[in-house]
Amino acid sequence: MKMHTLRKGSAALAAGALAVTLAACGSGGPGNSVSADSATMWGLTGGNQPVLQKSVDSWNSAHSSESIKLDFFANDAYKTKVRTAVGAGQGPTFIYGWGGGVLKSYVDAGQVEDLTSFLDKNPDVKDRYLPSVLKNGQVNGKQFAVPNNNAQPVVLYYNKEIFDKVGAQAPKTWDDLMALVPKFKAAGIAPFSLGGQSKWPDLMWLEYLTERIGGPQVFADIAANKPNAWSNPAVTDALTKIQQLVDAGGFVNGFSSIAADSNADQALLYTGKAAMILQGGWIYQTMKKNAADSIKNGKIGWVTFPTVDGGKGDPADIVGNPSNFWSVSSKATDAQKKSAEDYIKSGMFTDADTQALIDSGAVPVVKGIEGKLQASPDKDFLTFVYGMVKDAPSFTLSWDQALSPAQGDAMLSNLDQIFLKKITPEQFVSTMNATIGK
Repeated sequence: MKMHTLRKGSAALAAGALAVTLAACGSGGPGNSVSADSATMWGLTGGNQPVLQKSVDSWNSAHSSESIKLDFFANDAYKTKVRTAVGAGQGPTFIYGWGGGVLKSYVDAGQVEDLTSFLDKNPDVKDRYLPSVLKNGQVNGKQFAVPNNNAQPVVLYYNKEIFDKVGAQAPKTWDDLMALVPKFKAAGIAPFSLGGQSKWPDLMWLEYLTERIGGPQVFADIAANKPNAWSNPAVTDALTKIQQLVDAGGFVNGFSSIAADSNADQALLYTGKAAMILQGGWIYQTMKKNAADSIKNGKIGWVTFPTVDGGKGDPADIVGNPSNFWSVSSKATDAQKKSAEDYIKSGMFTDADTQALIDSGAVPVVKGIEGKLQASPDKDFLTFVYGMVKDAPSFTLSWDQALSPAQGDAMLSNLDQIFLKKITPEQFVSTMNATIGK
C-alpha cells in the first residue's frame, strides 16, 4: 500500500536516522545540478522509482532554472518522515501521498496548496486524468492533489505451477479459498504469503472481506465518523474469518516477521514457497523486475478477491489505491511552487512517461491508453487491472489512507493483534469505535 502503514514512535529519532538516508538517496540525476532553491521531491523506492527518476532527470536537463531535487525512501520510512516533516512545516515541495484522511489532515493544517485554480487555468491537465481518480485528490470539493502514477487495486496473485501441482483452481468464493488451505499444507506449501511485520498488508484482508460481506457503505460510514460505525456486523464477520484463516494455518509461518518493504512476501510466491498472496497491483512491477522468467513464462496468475456467500457486496467492487498523488507544499518558496506547477503541467504524463509506466507493468491513470496496453507484452495483467478499475461500481481507498492519521495508526496496530490472535473481533470493534472522530 502500495505501500501503507503509518508508524508510531519517536519522530525526532526517525527524522535523525533518516537524515542519513536522505543524504545517501538524493539525486539530481546524472550530470544535472540542482540549486539551493530547487523544488524538492520525495518518492518511494520500488516499482515506479526508475520511471520517476527518468522523468525528473529529463525535466532537469531541459529546465535548469526550475530543477527538482529528488530523494527516495522505503514505504514505511517515508510515511513516518513525511508526516513529521510536513507537520513541522519542513516538508518537500512535492508531497507524495494517497489522498484521503491524511491529505485532509494536511489541508486542515494549511500545509498544502489549493490547486483548483491551477487546474481551471490548465484544462488540458485536468482533462488528462480519469475523472474518478482525480476526485481522490479533492477535499471539500477543492483539488489539493493530482494523480502522479498508476491505478493500484489490490489483487489476489497465485503461483500457477503450484496450483497445477496440487490440482487446484483459483478460488472464486471464500469457501473455495478455505478449502485450498489443507491442500497446500499437505503439499508442504504455505497457502498465503503475508508481510505481517509491515502491518498494512494485513489490512487488505479486512478491506476486501468487509466489502464483500457488507458492501462499500460499511466503510463509508466509518470514514464519515458515524458513531459506532465499526459495530457493523460485516466488520466483526470479516475479523472472525481472518482469525479462522489464521487458525487453519492459512498464512506462512513467521508472517509477523516478514517485511513487505524488502519484497520478501512476494518472493515467497514466485519461488514456490507460498501458493498465493493478496497484494497491491504495484507488486507486478517488482516481480517483473525480480522474477522476470516467472512473469514472462506465465507462472504467476491473478484474480479478483473471492465472493462471500450471502454477502451484499458487488463482486466487481475493488479496494486499493486509485493512484498516488502530488500535493504542493504551502511552505515552499514562490519559485519552488512555480517549478512544481510547471512540472505538473508539462513534465508529467508525457508520451515517454506514460509509455515508461506501461513498460514497467503499470496502468497509468490517464485517458486514451487502451491501445498502448494492448500492445504491451504485459497486456494480460494490464488490461485486467484497467478493466477492474474501469468497471468497478466502487473503488475504496486503502483504509489507513482514507482515515485520519490517528485512526489509521490505531487500526493497523489493532489489526496486527487480530492476526496474532491477541485480541478478539469484539475488542477490535470496541477499540476502534473509541477513535471515531479523532
